[in-house]
Amino acid sequence: MTDTDTRYMALALSLGRRGQGNCWPNPAVGCVLVRDGRIVGRGWTKPGGRPHAETEALDQAGVLARGATAYVTLEPCSHQGATPPCAQALIDAGVAHVVAAIGDSDPRVSGQGFEMLRRAGITVKTGVLAEEAACDHAGFFYKTEQGRPFVTLKMASSFDGRIATGAGQSKWITGVEARRAVHAMRARHDAVMVGAGTARADDPTLTVRDLGVVHQPVRVVTSRHLDLPLISQLATSAKHVPLWLCHGQGADAERKQAWEGLGARLLPCASRGVQLDAHDILQQLGKAGLTRVFCEGGSALAASLLAFDLVDELIGFTAGLGIGAEGLPSIGALGLERLEAAPRFDLIETAAVGGDVMHRWRRSS
Repeated sequence: MTDTDTRYMALALSLGRRGQGNCWPNPAVGCVLVRDGRIVGRGWTKPGGRPHAETEALDQAGVLARGATAYVTLEPCSHQGATPPCAQALIDAGVAHVVAAIGDSDPRVSGQGFEMLRRAGITVKTGVLAEEAACDHAGFFYKTEQGRPFVTLKMASSFDGRIATGAGQSKWITGVEARRAVHAMRARHDAVMVGAGTARADDPTLTVRDLGVVHQPVRVVTSRHLDLPLISQLATSAKHVPLWLCHGQGADAERKQAWEGLGARLLPCASRGVQLDAHDILQQLGKAGLTRVFCEGGSALAASLLAFDLVDELIGFTAGLGIGAEGLPSIGALGLERLEAAPRFDLIETAAVGGDVMHRWRRSS
C-alpha cells in the first residue's frame, strides 16, 4: 500500500460518507478517478441508491477516464440491476487500474466484479484502508449477511445516567451544541428509532433540523399495541416525512387503520413476552431496506437492544448535572446478576461538545 493509494482512498471514503443516510438500500460508495497524478473525476452514491459512485465519477471524467486509476471504496457491482454493472462501465471507459478498499459480500457481486475487471485486462488491487471501509459499509454488510441494519444507540443523560427527572421532565439535559451534533448524526442514518414511551412522553418530530437537510430519515416508532396519540407531531407529519410503526400481531384493527390513513407504514413484528422482539424488529427493518438505524431510546428499547446484543455503536452525551435515583435511568432493567455478563464496548472517541462530553463506543471484537 503506497501513500498515494492511501491518500486517494481516504478521499474516496470521505466522498462515500456523503451518501450515508440517503442511498439505502444501496451502499454509500465513493469513487475517485486519477490520471497522471491529477483527479479527473469524483463521485458518490446519490439519493435513492443511484447513480452509483463509479458512474458519477466516469461521467465527470469523460474521455480522461481512459488510462486512469479508479479508487473505489467497495467492489464494483457486476450484476444487472436497475442500472448496468459498474464493473462494465469502468471497462467501457478504458480505466487501466482499479484500487478497491474491500470486496462486496452480496452474493450477486462477491468476487465477480473483480474477476470481470481482471478478465478485461484491468489490474486490481484490494485492501487499501479496508478497516475504515468495513466500518463505513457495515450497515450494508449487516443487511446482506444478517438481514438487519447497523444500530447506533444514542443516549443523552445526566452525570448519574438519568434521561429524565422522576416527574418525566427531560428538556433539556444537554446543551444546544450537543443537540445540533445529534441532528447531524441523524442525517447520516437511514432511520431514527424510538420506543412508544418516548413518543408519548416527548411528542418528538424525529427530523433533522437547522442543517439545510432536504432528505429526511425514516422515523421508526416501536409500539406493541399502537397505543400512540393520534394527535401528535408524528401523526400530523406522517404524510410528508416517512413514519414507520413497528407493532405487535395483535394490535387493534381500528388503530392500524387510523395510522395508515394518516400516512404511516405499518410493520407487524413478533413479540417476546410483553415486549416486541427486538431481533424481529430489526429483521423487518432490514427487509424494508434499511442499513443504518439511529436509536434514541427510551430506556426500555435501549435495554432490549443491549440484552440481545443488537447494538453496534454506542454514543453518549453526558451533561454536568445530577438528577438522582428517582430519575429515569437511560437503560432499563437488564436482569444481570454477574458483571461479566454485561454488554461491553470499546472506546473509540471522546470530545467536548459545548458544555457536555460526547463519548463513542463500538461493539467489542
